[in-house]
Amino acid sequence: MKTTYFVTGISTEVGKTVVSAALTEALAADYWKPVQAGDLDNSDTIKVRRLVQNPGSKFHDPAFQLKHAMSPHAAAALEKLTIKTTQIKRPKTENNLVIEGAGGLLVPLNSKETMLDLIKPEDKVILVSRHYLGSINHTLLSIEALRHRKLTLEGIVFVGDRHESTESIIQQLGKVRVIGRINEEPYIDRHVIAEYAEIFRNNLK
Repeated sequence: MKTTYFVTGISTEVGKTVVSAALTEALAADYWKPVQAGDLDNSDTIKVRRLVQNPGSKFHDPAFQLKHAMSPHAAAALEKLTIKTTQIKRPKTENNLVIEGAGGLLVPLNSKETMLDLIKPEDKVILVSRHYLGSINHTLLSIEALRHRKLTLEGIVFVGDRHESTESIIQQLGKVRVIGRINEEPYIDRHVIAEYAEIFRNNLK
């Protein structure tokens, strides 16, 4: 049975794209980012395609590609567009699918809907957490939001150097398992992603 993994973060710029690349490689899955806001010449789809080396993955175009690097609702407004979840159709594939969200769970798509509304009950959610002052609160709030919607939190991936007290309290209070970690690497390339993919592959079994 094919599985859809939805990768979300506790904030923006926490490492979702690298985690998504490692998951895509680990599962030989397809990849899709529904909404890309800004950096269109080097979008997250382009980055993941560059980092993944297995021949089975396909990279599906975003439903919305917005010019400005800001919240999707605001970026869309600048282009006189309105994003609606009904317009965002998932790609048809017989493969496993990795979906990368934009920013965190409550990033607005429009005046009524957020990124959280794109997650389906059957999706397995991977939450990406990076250590910074306030990240415990942001991580636990994200876990709470997912569970309030009765969505399936498959696990968490920490990004950055290990911080034992932070990680242990998140695991205790959040009752969440750790799928892996992305260290502070001097560079990220296909070989680095392949190493993390092996770890994720084993931990997702």
